[in-house]
Amino acid sequence: MQRPPEIMSRAQIPEHLRLKVKDRAMALCEYCLLRQEDGIHAFHIDHVIAEKHRGPTEEHNLCLACSHCNRSKGSDVATILQGRFVRLYNPRIECWSDHFVLDGPLIKARSRIGTATIHVLGLNEPDRVEKRSLLIHAGCYPSPAALQLMHRLG
Repeated sequence: MQRPPEIMSRAQIPEHLRLKVKDRAMALCEYCLLRQEDGIHAFHIDHVIAEKHRGPTEEHNLCLACSHCNRSKGSDVATILQGRFVRLYNPRIECWSDHFVLDGPLIKARSRIGTATIHVLGLNEPDRVEKRSLLIHAGCYPSPAALQLMHRLG
């Protein structure tokens, strides 16, 4: 049985759309700002709002994510912080620097959305902070493209 086109699986994202998402993201994870070339695994095209929550497989709902951010986020769109529902950062409609700031290798929150996203995606897990420290020392993080992405709206 064939699935309706509005419920396409990740494998069915057309190549032209994959390339458009990668180009728009400048080959960076739109959550942690890691460069594709600095990742161990290939980056993923992530549904910001997951397919199971009726998120469409369209450019306005897709972003580029490293394997760690993508795996950690899963189909989550929000979490609970101090008893309150808080949605996660949406790179399609928000500016990264409105919710996060880099403090050396740490990604710190500027908002409740930033706090929720850091927690759910594990952005400051020790191995990730260590990797960013090494990249900073090598002069690769944040990259010039990451500095652009940090201040770009959607």
